[in-house]
Amino acid sequence: MGAEQQTRAVVLGGSIAGLFAARVLTEAYDEVVVVDRDRLVGVTGARRSRPQGRHINAMHVRGRVVMEELFPGITDEMIADGCPTGDFAGATRWYFQGKPAKREDIGYIALPASAPVMERHIRQRVQRLENVSFAEERDIVGLRTTPDHSKVTGVRVQPVGGDGEEEVIEADLVVDATGRGSRTPVWLEEMGYGKVEEERKKIGLGYVTQHYRMDEDPFDGDLAIIPVAFPEIPRGAIFTKTDGGRLEMTTYGLLGDHPPTDQDGLYGWLKTLPIPDIYDAVQKAEPLDEPVAFRFPITMRRHYQKMKRLPEGLLVTGDAVTTFNPVYAQGMTVAAVSSLVLRNHLHSGAAPQPLAYFRDLARDVIDAPWEMTNTVDLTFEGVEGKRTLKTRLGQIYLKLVQRASLRDTKVTTAYLRCAGMLDKPDALMRPSLVLRVLRNAWG
Repeated sequence: MGAEQQTRAVVLGGSIAGLFAARVLTEAYDEVVVVDRDRLVGVTGARRSRPQGRHINAMHVRGRVVMEELFPGITDEMIADGCPTGDFAGATRWYFQGKPAKREDIGYIALPASAPVMERHIRQRVQRLENVSFAEERDIVGLRTTPDHSKVTGVRVQPVGGDGEEEVIEADLVVDATGRGSRTPVWLEEMGYGKVEEERKKIGLGYVTQHYRMDEDPFDGDLAIIPVAFPEIPRGAIFTKTDGGRLEMTTYGLLGDHPPTDQDGLYGWLKTLPIPDIYDAVQKAEPLDEPVAFRFPITMRRHYQKMKRLPEGLLVTGDAVTTFNPVYAQGMTVAAVSSLVLRNHLHSGAAPQPLAYFRDLARDVIDAPWEMTNTVDLTFEGVEGKRTLKTRLGQIYLKLVQRASLRDTKVTTAYLRCAGMLDKPDALMRPSLVLRVLRNAWG
C-alpha cells in the first residue's frame, strides 16, 4: 500500500449503508474510498441508481439514534434544514386492522426527511472526514485477489459507459454496499467458495408516491397518518409531513394489487384504504409532482454466516445482505446498526474475520427483524412460505397485540418500540405485557 504502508478500505456503493460503513472505517484505516456509478458530491436530488429515492424514506428510531451517535448534531442540522419532527408514537396516527391505536409519547422522535435530503446530510458529514474520498461515476468490474483467491486486495473499476481504461483501486478491505443487485455471490462462486444460500419470499409489493402542498394542516398537529395493511384489506399507506413544508404520501398493495399512477385512479385507490383520512386530505391538496411507481417483487436474505469459508478482505453490508419488505422501513435502520457490528470487528493492525463478522451481523442485527417481518408477511395467504407452528403462534399473538393496542397505550408503546427496533420482538413476551395483551384483546 505504498512506501508509508498506509491502509485503505474501499466501500462499493455510496448508499446509506455505504456511507455508514465509510464512517466507521475511518476509525481504523488511513484512507477510505467510496466507489459509486453515480455522481455523489454536490448532488441534492434523487439519484438515478437509487430508484427508491423518489419514495418515502423512513428510518426507525434505532437507526436515528445510531445516526446521531456517528454524526453528532446531524438531527438538529436536518431540523434546521426544514425537516419536521415529532414523537415516533405519540405524534403519529397508527392504524392497526383499520382502527386507531391508543398512543403516548415514548421519548424518541421520528424525523421524516425525504430520501435525497437524508442522504445528502449523511454524505456531507462523511465528506467532511479528512481521510474519505469518492470515486464517482465508476462501474465496478470485479475484485482483485491474490492468485489463490484467499484474499481480496482491491477492486477493478472503469468509467461509467465503458469508455476509458480499467483501473485497480488497491485495498486492505473491501466492503460491498451495492444493494440487492450485489455481485458478491457471483464473485465468491467464481473464486471457488461455493454458493451463498439465499432465502427469498415473493410478496408482489407495489407502491406509488406523490408530494403535495396544503394551506391547512390535515394532521391536526400530528406528524403522520399510517394505516397498516392487514389480510382483510391488504392495502396501506404512509402520509407524512416532510422537508420543505411538503406532504409526502406513499400507498402500497401486495401480491400484484398495485396502486395506479394516473391521478384520478390514485385518488380512487386512496378511497379504498381502511380509513378515509388520507383521501379526504389530498382532495384539498395541491400535487407537486406526478405519481411515481416502484415495484418490489421479493424479499431476500443472503446467509453469508452459513458459508464454510470466505476470502479475507471482503465484507458485505446493508441490502446486499438482506433486503427487507420496505413497507416496514427496516432497511436503513439495519444498515445503520450493521455499521456498529462492522466497527466492533475493526481491530487496529488486524483485518476483520469475515465469518465472525457475518455471524455477529446475523445474530445481533438481522435475525430478529427478519423473523418479525416474515411472520407478518406470511399472514397474507397469497405469500408463499413455510408457516411453521412457531410462525402461526406468532401471527396469532401479533394480532392480539394489535387488537390490544386499540385500548391500551402501554401495549402500543411496547409494540412500537419493537417496530422501531429499540427492543427485540421477545420484549413483547414479558409476562406483565402478555397479561395486558390478553386482557385488552379480549376485553
